[in-house]
Amino acid sequence: MSHPSVASGEVKTKEYDIFKDSLVRYLGYANEVGESFRVLVPVSLVRLSYVVASSYVLCDAVHKGHLAFSKQSAKYLDDNKSTKIKRTGIAFTDTLIWQGFASVAIPGFTINRICWLTNLCLQRIPSLPKPMRYWGVVAMGLSCIPVIIKPIDNGVDMIMDRTLRKLYLDKELR
Repeated sequence: MSHPSVASGEVKTKEYDIFKDSLVRYLGYANEVGESFRVLVPVSLVRLSYVVASSYVLCDAVHKGHLAFSKQSAKYLDDNKSTKIKRTGIAFTDTLIWQGFASVAIPGFTINRICWLTNLCLQRIPSLPKPMRYWGVVAMGLSCIPVIIKPIDNGVDMIMDRTLRKLYLDKELR
């Protein structure tokens, strides 16, 4: 299934991606939500949120690898098996690394530190009851998630474009 997208005045058909175009993509935010609730829930639930987010990352990488392997277009009709496997490996690896940093490692660390700092600041208000402090930490963590997503995504893209992608992406395999 595909849907149209308008770019520079012309209508292009964009391929439907279950990992970006459906509610499944929110599984990638599970660890940020887990970090936001760290002050209220057992650490095992926070760890479980990382399992959910990491599973999302792995499934997306496998999906992108599968799409690269099965890609049928005029550009790839003459591909030999070695080229298909290389293209598959690159798609899988690029997605795994990008998603690992942009969906799990960096946002999880960022929300963890925001919540830690918020908790530290709120502890300095002696009249603030613990439940209010804890819920204040959760609210701060959750409210920061939408703010940090784009800068982290863009930063990971920029770093990967300037480093890793120069090593394994050549114009013939894109």
